[in-house]
Amino acid sequence: MQSQIEWMTMNEALQAQKKEPKKIFADVYTDWCGPCKLMDKNTFSNPDLANYVNEHFYPVKFNAEGTEKVDYKGFEYTNPNYKPERKGKRNAQHFFANALKVSAYPTVVFFDEKSNVISPVVGYRTPEQLEIYLKMIATDAYKELTSQEAWKEYQSNFEGAFKN
Repeated sequence: MQSQIEWMTMNEALQAQKKEPKKIFADVYTDWCGPCKLMDKNTFSNPDLANYVNEHFYPVKFNAEGTEKVDYKGFEYTNPNYKPERKGKRNAQHFFANALKVSAYPTVVFFDEKSNVISPVVGYRTPEQLEIYLKMIATDAYKELTSQEAWKEYQSNFEGAFKN
């Protein structure tokens, strides 16, 4: 059986967090972004990665140029400059993507249990490359990694387990 990530909207994840606190893993993408499509095909389809994400996070798919309304931290984020005739092509950036300071796609954004942003990870990542971030965030190890040296040491000691 193929394991798949059980994607939800940002609002669904924020609601779920209120009932059961869990970190959020948000894939911020656009329709026209080639590397985003490759992440869907090559990275998010990886069974080990999918199982890990489903178990430890609320996984969110967020179109950075879409029209979904997002209620985040008492503010409603929309995309008032969206042009329907540009659907599938470059469009106006959603205010929520802007608030997250996302300027390149794909970007994965991690949120803690209280929906505060932990860190964005910019650019295409293979399952093996994303694994270190997933596990560092899920286990709260990131809280200890306060310097470049600590991060380098964490990376050199990290042993990935995701199979290709």
